[in-house]
Amino acid sequence: MESRGLLHFLFILITTLLLFLFTKAWFNLIPNKSDLLNCSNYSPWCTSKNRFQSKSSNNLFYHSNEKSIQDHKTHIPHHPLDPLTIQEMNRAKSILLSHPPFTTSSSFTIHSLVLEEPEKALVLKWRKGDKLLPRKASIIALLHGQIHLLIIDLESNKVINHELRETKTGYPTMTIEDMNSAPWAPLSDANFNRTIVSRGVDLADLACLPLSTGWFGTKEEKRRLIKVQCYTMQGTVNFYMRPIEGLTVLLDMDTKQVVEITDLGIDIPIPKASNTDYRFFKQPNKPLMMRVMNPISIEQPKGPSFVIEDGHLVKWANWEFHLKPDPRAGVIISQARIRDSETGVLRNVMYKGLTSELFVPYMDPTDAWYFKTYMDAGEYGFGLQAMPLDPLNDCPRYARYMDGVFTASDGTPFIRSNMICVFESYAGDIAWRHAESPITGMEIREVRPKVNLVVRMAASVANYDYIVDWEFQMDGLIRVKVGLSGILMVKGTPYDNLNKVPNNEKLYGTILSENVVGVIHDHYVTFYLDMDVDGSDNSFVKVNLVRENTSPEEGSPRRSYLRADRNIAKTEKDAQIKLKLYEPSEFHVINPTKETRVGNPVGYKIVPGGTAASLLDHLDPPQKRGAFTNNQIWVTPYNRSEQWAGGLFVYQSHGEDTLAVWSEKDRPIENKDIVLWYTLGFHHIPCQEDFPIMPTVSSSFDLKPVNFFESNPILRMPPNLEKDLPICKAAASA
Repeated sequence: MESRGLLHFLFILITTLLLFLFTKAWFNLIPNKSDLLNCSNYSPWCTSKNRFQSKSSNNLFYHSNEKSIQDHKTHIPHHPLDPLTIQEMNRAKSILLSHPPFTTSSSFTIHSLVLEEPEKALVLKWRKGDKLLPRKASIIALLHGQIHLLIIDLESNKVINHELRETKTGYPTMTIEDMNSAPWAPLSDANFNRTIVSRGVDLADLACLPLSTGWFGTKEEKRRLIKVQCYTMQGTVNFYMRPIEGLTVLLDMDTKQVVEITDLGIDIPIPKASNTDYRFFKQPNKPLMMRVMNPISIEQPKGPSFVIEDGHLVKWANWEFHLKPDPRAGVIISQARIRDSETGVLRNVMYKGLTSELFVPYMDPTDAWYFKTYMDAGEYGFGLQAMPLDPLNDCPRYARYMDGVFTASDGTPFIRSNMICVFESYAGDIAWRHAESPITGMEIREVRPKVNLVVRMAASVANYDYIVDWEFQMDGLIRVKVGLSGILMVKGTPYDNLNKVPNNEKLYGTILSENVVGVIHDHYVTFYLDMDVDGSDNSFVKVNLVRENTSPEEGSPRRSYLRADRNIAKTEKDAQIKLKLYEPSEFHVINPTKETRVGNPVGYKIVPGGTAASLLDHLDPPQKRGAFTNNQIWVTPYNRSEQWAGGLFVYQSHGEDTLAVWSEKDRPIENKDIVLWYTLGFHHIPCQEDFPIMPTVSSSFDLKPVNFFESNPILRMPPNLEKDLPICKAAASA
């Protein structure tokens, strides 16, 4: 009996270790000690040539070389908005450890350690060559159930501000350790193990996910909770397609104790592994029933046309902006300015742009699904989920790459390698053209190619992959595009064909394969856009297109035409916009104190796209938390504390600190420093083409000049000439 008990203990220990190793490999979030940045480091910018991983490498996620280590040791900030360096992170951690109550306790966790950005007015006045503005670090930490917000002055080595916040209305973003430890914690519970075995799953094949709980009442209060659901990896790496349906573990995230186990799917079979693997070398060895595409590569023999100064200042064509990675937002674009082609003046367009929040509610109210209403930035950290970009496939050959430098829960810096890429994009598009009709007798054909600059990141938030592009065009347009790919979150079903489903039974989605249902869900991606159009004081103008009927006195054969009515928003509620197809409008951000030579106020307009709107009841708990999606457009007065649409503390939040709540104050916004908010929305009814992995679906919105320039800003851009282009020869085998 004793030997049997010992064998059982060893079995549980080994399977627990296996699952831990799996979750570590799956998330790729916890670095090895040798990868911590006080031991190694990476140059933030380099060519893709230096980014290819050796086939023999045992660590594809963290990449290092002697040159990059040496470069990082000497890295210093050059711009007031540059992210904290390794040395600054280590110094901030050291100061924190000497500050009560952190001096006497080691049980704290750091959930955010980032630059405390200087006041906007100071940054706007700063010029290259000036003394760098004082560097400060912002820390969010949890200690004994309380949230601590600290600001550390890195020059005086002192904590200059320390606030306590209650956790009853929300917790900080999960740490990477939270996300890594939660999936394997249930294995310490014997009831959980017995349940898994009873469902016919070998513990060694188990794969589990940490799922945020949302908030649905007092049950979720006073402690950090997380739900864990599991899958089997037997026969496939695409375990998402093999759910152990109906099994949900409620876990205390701090104690790692199982609070509750619910198993309501005993009669639901686990879907088969066949046809679920998406890797190239695992595809069937049979003829591809389509013409294979020849490789395409755009070459730049003279190198790229953009430069990156001091690691973060991007200069390309007529654009200049500051770029940095962020653990919550992913990418932050700051001080975007464009050089006027007539005057040569560098003009302000946007002070700051970022992904503020992602809200993903699933449309299944059953026990194992009702809580799946994720806030991917505020709960998981959009930047923390950014994965290394794949040269040649995620980004073209000539792209440049940037690493993110973040901190673990103990404050130790680590690297998120190849997190951002920057490249010039040419897809054969046309910037402008005109060919004169032969009837005029003039042989004119003027065409200009469109080349854009793209800043890209991709985040893999468990099953879903998000691709976010900031695209800068020479005509002054900024396009923000979001692509959705990855793997559907599916549920198991007893039915292998739609004709077997009883008429009165709800599937909450689409049967994608035998015993697999893709659940209907939405994606809302809310962007924070601090517009500074030719200066900080701007106004928001709604330009309504209205039908005007002609009068008999006008003597026109026309019965109607359209006119543009311009209405300046006085307060926030005037600028809360729900898009309406049959009430067309344009939405301008103007500088009322700056005019063109013919008297038009200079401005930019937002051109909506991805206009899916939330249909959920506004009193539904998930929608209360995601109330920032009640409108597609909001405008608020600038407030440095209002940056995250779902609130600073989103995890288990109640919806009491959101963009919708702030905007209810109805503050003045005319001729003020204002922030524009836009939400890209997607409704997703899954289809069989989404199985086993989804083709990318994209949508975008534009920030477009409107009377910002005196005329077409790329009028004098030269055309391409044959003599200017490289001569490429076809391969000998072609």
